[in-house]
Amino acid sequence: MRKIILMMSVSLDGFIEGPEHQLDWHRVDDELHLHFNDEIRSMGGLLEGRVTYELMAGVWPTAEDDPASTAPMRDFARIWLDMPKYVFSRTLERADWNTTIVREVVPEEIEALKAQPGGDLVVGGPDLAASFLRHDLVDEFRVYVHPVLIGRGKPLFPPFDTIVPLRLAESRAFGNGVVLLRYERDA
Repeated sequence: MRKIILMMSVSLDGFIEGPEHQLDWHRVDDELHLHFNDEIRSMGGLLEGRVTYELMAGVWPTAEDDPASTAPMRDFARIWLDMPKYVFSRTLERADWNTTIVREVVPEEIEALKAQPGGDLVVGGPDLAASFLRHDLVDEFRVYVHPVLIGRGKPLFPPFDTIVPLRLAESRAFGNGVVLLRYERDA
């Protein structure tokens, strides 16, 4: 069965974006971008909220032809365009680029999606990730800690009342100071 993987960048003080939705503090260089490309390329699909999807759709469909794009960015553009995407939105009317619109996070439907053949599924976007956490649908956490304190913004994890035991499966430091912490559910 496929896993649901929460894959997100976070500041050292636990925020995924600044108070005005800023992401300019992310330290994504070619080494980290190549790593992201390899990780996403192996996946079976992307589970995105509407805001994340619209952000991605505003960049990646044209990035391959943009002279300012680096080689890893052009590669990611091809990966993103080809990758099956499931966008969770009550308001989005239409989506392109191999995208299916899903109206609600229904645990039984997510379990059925996990049971389909193919690679693991990556959940991205803070609100969608919070919904998946509320429904206990996340099997693995890949948190990329960026070496910066931003002071305030949107936290990676919303408050919740249960303890979720995890075990460290991998840690890796990148040359730019970003550290990957990969945790799996502790059986």
